[in-house]
Amino acid sequence: MDITQQGYVQTAVSAEGLATITFFHPNHNSLPGKLLADLTAAFEEVGENSTVKVVLLQSAEHKTFCAGASFDELASIADFETGQRFFAGFGNVINAMRTCPKIIVGRIHGKAVGGGVGLAAATDYCLASMYASVRLSELAVGFGPFVIGPAVERKVGLAAFSQMALAPTEWQTAAWAKEKGLFQESFDSVEQLDAYITHFTGQLCGYSAEALAELKRVFWQGTEHWDALLYERAGISGRLALSDFTKAAILAFKKG
Repeated sequence: MDITQQGYVQTAVSAEGLATITFFHPNHNSLPGKLLADLTAAFEEVGENSTVKVVLLQSAEHKTFCAGASFDELASIADFETGQRFFAGFGNVINAMRTCPKIIVGRIHGKAVGGGVGLAAATDYCLASMYASVRLSELAVGFGPFVIGPAVERKVGLAAFSQMALAPTEWQTAAWAKEKGLFQESFDSVEQLDAYITHFTGQLCGYSAEALAELKRVFWQGTEHWDALLYERAGISGRLALSDFTKAAILAFKKG
């Protein structure tokens, strides 16, 4: 099977109203277009499900939370329209998370790269383990974190976003990410992370669903233009993905 068609997105809803969205891809939980579309649909579905009170986003057990864009799919981009459509997939997920009327909690158990950082930034409350280092690697392969940029900058501020965007080979620690506001808390072990998530989501599910929905609207005020903005940003990435620099960088990465 084509590796870009592998992986899955699964949703499970508990009796208490917690919807857990889990994604997996055999290549370090990277995100080809199919998984991006499935994640978008999953957030739209839980947003419309009246039995869901809170959403938990996680990836299946692998030491990496999410390696970002699928390099196999990036390498196959041959025209602008295909490139814009692929990168717009990340924008679609972020916008689905933004407009989902339920509070979304993130479980970041391991490293997050590129689009994986974007997913973490698009949650409403993000919890991590000490192993959850973060990096925006896009500049090293010829483009930039254009589509996920608004979500990341909204959480960490322009200075920290600029630091990550211009140092694409440098990992920032989970402690750094907590200090900058990407993570609300960082735990010494995955076991502690999961214990707190169980406690925290249980509390959230006991609160007023209407009040939580109103808070969600407040949290995302000022982002109403993101549907157009992120699609425009996808065009920048789609154009740069066709450059000789990017083609060579992706080929070198795949060989190395």
